Amino acid sequence: MNRTIGLGLGAVVLAGAAVLAFGWGTWAPAQTMLMPSDPDVVALGQTVYAENCASCHGANLEGQPDWRSPGADGRLPAPPHDETGHTWHHDGDTLFRLTKYGTGALIGDPGYESNMPIYDGVLTDDEIIAVLSYIKSTWPQDIRARHDDMENRQ
Repeated sequence: MNRTIGLGLGAVVLAGAAVLAFGWGTWAPAQTMLMPSDPDVVALGQTVYAENCASCHGANLEGQPDWRSPGADGRLPAPPHDETGHTWHHDGDTLFRLTKYGTGALIGDPGYESNMPIYDGVLTDDEIIAVLSYIKSTWPQDIRARHDDMENRQ
């Protein structure tokens, strides 16, 4: 009987450790809501983007050349955040988690190497949402509408 209880408790502890190991840091704030029509949020996002993102993703959100092909270091260059890139193909929660925790956490591979910095502890959640809202505010209306439709299906 004691052995059965011990094995059961051990299984619970292992399951809890797995949840922490694989799920830690992969959440987004409840109802991550981008606000591309709020001028104050967009203005903050534009400032934070210029200070933290433009050096890689471009002042005009154009990304780096050949962003779909790995560079000499084996890593992908920074993609554009304008309508020519794939940013708008991802929902707000995914974009938030990618920005805050990095690609490795998002895909469950802590060893994944990327030039994308992890902004947890660098930017606040509100600043990350503001940056993403700024980016979305620059997309043509049809792309914004498609992104809204995707978000509403979630």
